[in-house]
Amino acid sequence: MEQTSDLQYPKFAFFGGKIVPVSEAKVDIRTNALQYGTAVFEGIRCYWTPADKKNYVFRIKSHYKRLLDSCKIMMINVKYSIEELCDITLELLKKEGYKEDSYIRPYAYNSGLTIGPKLIHNEQDLFIYTIPLGEYLNLSKPIKVCVSSWTRIPDNCIPPRAKVAGSYVNAALQKTEALLAGYEEAITLSSDGQHVSEGSAMNLFMAKNGKLVTPPTYNDILEGITRNTVIELAGNELNLNVVERQIDRTELYTADELFFCGTGAQVSPIGNVDGRTIGSGEMGALTKKIQDIYFKAVKNQLKQYSGWCTEVK
Repeated sequence: MEQTSDLQYPKFAFFGGKIVPVSEAKVDIRTNALQYGTAVFEGIRCYWTPADKKNYVFRIKSHYKRLLDSCKIMMINVKYSIEELCDITLELLKKEGYKEDSYIRPYAYNSGLTIGPKLIHNEQDLFIYTIPLGEYLNLSKPIKVCVSSWTRIPDNCIPPRAKVAGSYVNAALQKTEALLAGYEEAITLSSDGQHVSEGSAMNLFMAKNGKLVTPPTYNDILEGITRNTVIELAGNELNLNVVERQIDRTELYTADELFFCGTGAQVSPIGNVDGRTIGSGEMGALTKKIQDIYFKAVKNQLKQYSGWCTEVK
């Protein structure tokens, strides 16, 4: 299906405690979060299934649990429960009436107009909007990536386990460096520059010698919900134990397969790193299996995972 123009949507947003036309959802240019990045956010996928003409939000409660965890780290008080946030989101999607895949962006932020980068003595608020969204990265053809010269921010600077708005300057530097050099994405190293962390804004998996490997949480990664989904699906459906261990940069070059995963990236194969062909250069067999199972799960085609899918009614 042809993707709808982003100019048509969204029509509505949750802003100031109620659902309003998106034209009314405006912030003051003095807003603290705009000045200093003192905000946290989530990205949530909603999948349209043409066969039964339904929309399913994937792992909505897990995403809102992580949003509230991020808020705790950043001392942002959200007055809504996970259940209330889910209800607001489903109402927004119902009003938009998408007949294509879409994306949900909840954003909790310091809404006060005070000058100064601090996390206390400030007004706070939350907004949510949705947009149509197809593929963030190419899912059918392996992409070319580079190892970025910009390392990942460590936990004791800006915690990578929280989706802090200001921290995505780090991701923007990495992604932009890759694009300017003729690549499609970047792989980042942990803050010590010694081990692989993740992509600019997605987690990484490596298949080697029949094992599936991913960097551990202590290598400055986001504790990805899609990452967790892949680990569960690989174990339950493919009988694979995923090994969480440190990965050296040069291991990437000799990997059998590599792929990114994330809410935006979904399951995206990597065919080349720093000019080295990965495997055959095509999508690997294991990556394809995981990708196929993943898309069945997110579209509620595997009943054993139907608890992950929330229908928009």
